[in-house]
Amino acid sequence: MKNKLLSDEQIMDSWKNNVEPWVSAIQNEEIESRLLVTNQAILSTIIERAPKTVLDVGCGEGWLARELVKQGIDVLGVDAVPEFIEYAGKEGVGRFKTLSYEDLSADVLLEKFDIVVCNFSLLGKDSVYHVFGQVSSILEKNGVFIVQTIHPIAGCGDDKYEDGWREGSWVGFSKKFCDPAPWYFRKLETWKTLFTANGFRLSEILEPLNPKTGVPASVIFIGLLVD
Repeated sequence: MKNKLLSDEQIMDSWKNNVEPWVSAIQNEEIESRLLVTNQAILSTIIERAPKTVLDVGCGEGWLARELVKQGIDVLGVDAVPEFIEYAGKEGVGRFKTLSYEDLSADVLLEKFDIVVCNFSLLGKDSVYHVFGQVSSILEKNGVFIVQTIHPIAGCGDDKYEDGWREGSWVGFSKKFCDPAPWYFRKLETWKTLFTANGFRLSEILEPLNPKTGVPASVIFIGLLVD
């Protein structure tokens, strides 16, 4: 019964309560998996496709957008948490806009992109369905949708391997974090179906390995827009 209490709204509430500790964690490089594997994995995946424009959905404090701008890419970062966008804008690198996942659409953005990327930012249920339903209309012809997320096998833990809400945890993070966000677990096949059901052909599925553990630190899906 308790899973019925978990929701996309709780995810938003959690992030609003943890802006400062998250920004601090990024600035002080406190998240080992990002430093060892996942940051470079997502950067390399995007840069090797030589996009001119990128939309970073769920950009948070804006680190990915800033790194891509350094490569000469025009990047727009959007996030539903105004405090994240405020922080990102202070850096003076890249473009940023407060925008909820539910409001994401071509009509609101009024521009199209070569790549849309979601980097560990698709944690909910209904909000994720909405994003997938909108991305095809936001991409240029031959556009690419890239998602890096928790690896379903490595992240399943002791729970059953089935779609459903999971309680969150800040284990491994500083004590400044509170109110951990729940997240909606999806099987590998469910992620694949999200792409194919929304106008994409999965060209690659990457599994970046943590060099210390030999276990996938994440999974990266690369979807090509089907004509």
